Amino acid sequence: MSKQIEFFFDVGSPATYLAWTQLPALAARHDADLVYRPMLLGGVFHATGNQSPATIAAKGAYTRDDFQRFARRYGVTLNHNPYFPINTLQLMRGAEALHGTDQFDVYLGAVFQAIWVDEQDMNQPDVVGQVLAAAGLDPAALMEQLGDPEVKQRLKETTEEAVRRGVFGAPTMFVDREMFFGQDRLQFVEEKLAACH
Repeated sequence: MSKQIEFFFDVGSPATYLAWTQLPALAARHDADLVYRPMLLGGVFHATGNQSPATIAAKGAYTRDDFQRFARRYGVTLNHNPYFPINTLQLMRGAEALHGTDQFDVYLGAVFQAIWVDEQDMNQPDVVGQVLAAAGLDPAALMEQLGDPEVKQRLKETTEEAVRRGVFGAPTMFVDREMFFGQDRLQFVEEKLAACH
């Protein structure tokens, strides 16, 4: 069996964005598959009683500064979105709808860029439509898929699976059944991959 990183994520998390900027190269270094697992962070928080660091002023301020340290280390841009927190239900249904298609990476890149670099208000459907169209995607076709009961059910089931497996926040990675929470644990993810045969 080939090595793999399961990546449970929600685009509304700045830590998830930072992990996403690093994980493809990290996986490639170890000849591992990066398996994307779209989930609803709000659903995870509700099920576990966890909440965003932003709900505590001092912790939120520190976390924003800490994320900037990591952004500098990774050589990527991370801007504080003035519309944070963003309701990601429709965005994550979009990720689920395109999961496994050749449009998935384009979609994810466009959404992460819009939220965490361009500071777009992705709560607004018209803004989302403009972002997707600019990326070469068909917003109208995707909007139809968002209402698909199968898409909704898959996202719900992945979220429930995440909670069953001990996930309490995003990003969470699994390598060979071992769980790693947070973009600041990528070194441990890499060490685990190196130890896998």
